[in-house]
Amino acid sequence: MSRFVVTGTDTGIGKTVFSAGLAGALRAHYWKPVQSGLDEGADRDHVAHLAQLPPELVLEEAYRLTEPLSPHRAAEIDAIQIDPARLSPPALDPLVIEGAGGALVPITRSTLYADLFAWWNLPVIVVARTGLGTINHTLLTIEALRARGVPLHGVAFVGDANDDNEQTIAAMGKIRRLGRLPRLDPLTPETLAAAFAEAFPAEMFL
Repeated sequence: MSRFVVTGTDTGIGKTVFSAGLAGALRAHYWKPVQSGLDEGADRDHVAHLAQLPPELVLEEAYRLTEPLSPHRAAEIDAIQIDPARLSPPALDPLVIEGAGGALVPITRSTLYADLFAWWNLPVIVVARTGLGTINHTLLTIEALRARGVPLHGVAFVGDANDDNEQTIAAMGKIRRLGRLPRLDPLTPETLAAAFAEAFPAEMFL
């Protein structure tokens, strides 16, 4: 079974690009349950392009919210009530599910993404940057997920090489280091597919 949840240590760290790389490598269905902020297009559109996925593999969100804010607040502004019961993962395999921001981002005023991950009981990949501050942010994320019994598949890094930071997180967090995706310029379907294949051996996701 190849069903993974992708979360991050923060927003804007490369989680969507990693999700696109993973979905493309697995030829998986992609699903982002809640999309906040539509001015720059939905993440599923970016993933569909970067992973070169056919339309049938790119699933519609359960909720589409206008403002680029935490889902709980964006939903309030749009006068939408998010029902976590509607966020049950589809019975598809392979499947890549992308969260929003970090693991402790609120979906509602009483539910965090980490709570949802615990309910799903699917292996979670933590995407982390490599630079200053990442040790603290990543270890806190790992600790918060483990406290809820969330199964962790490993940590994937995005950014310039920083071997000591990556090794320290893997050792102190007692988590598998999956690999590192460099920042890509230009970022295209071709450059992403090549970089992802080089950075993440296929056996990492078996």
